Amino acid sequence: MMSDNKNILFSGVGGQGILLASELTAYALLAAGFDVKKSEVHGMAQRGGSVTAQLRYGAKVYSPLIDPGCADVQMAFEMMEAVRYLPYLHRGSKVIVNTQQILPPSVATGQAEYPRDVLQELTRRGIEVIAVDAFAIAREAGEVRTANVALVGALSVQLPVDEGVFHRIIEEHVPERFRTENMKAFAAGRQAGLR
Repeated sequence: MMSDNKNILFSGVGGQGILLASELTAYALLAAGFDVKKSEVHGMAQRGGSVTAQLRYGAKVYSPLIDPGCADVQMAFEMMEAVRYLPYLHRGSKVIVNTQQILPPSVATGQAEYPRDVLQELTRRGIEVIAVDAFAIAREAGEVRTANVALVGALSVQLPVDEGVFHRIIEEHVPERFRTENMKAFAAGRQAGLR
């Protein structure tokens, strides 16, 4: 029963749009006929702290929480966030990671260095890394706040949901004044996810 369900972990830093990304994904999976459960941890989001959302989908899901070692896909909104939740991944997991670096206070003040070879650490462990420059995609789309939707586009190619369903969900849940830019970001993110 558990093996029929799939698990997606969203991780990032407060203010990156993680919750909207997880909601759009959940709505798309629901529209495609799956049972979906989602949980969020905001933490110190207002101070740039870690934010996560856990999403599980399948024929019947009883809990939104992902056990360690059971995340099939992680969407990391920042490179260090990709390895922060390494205990949730397994050999064969896929990590869609925004290549943007947000320096934690210890790095910004010179007390520590940003780790090198962050993504190589994941691949050494048998995890497939799909690197996406979501910030560049968002700038190209005309609105830097669409980086989250660019990542949803990259994630969409990993899910059993028709692209048109995502278009409809974005139209329904994104304010009209930002809809065009979000649609552009989604399309470009989807192309990045296919590479």
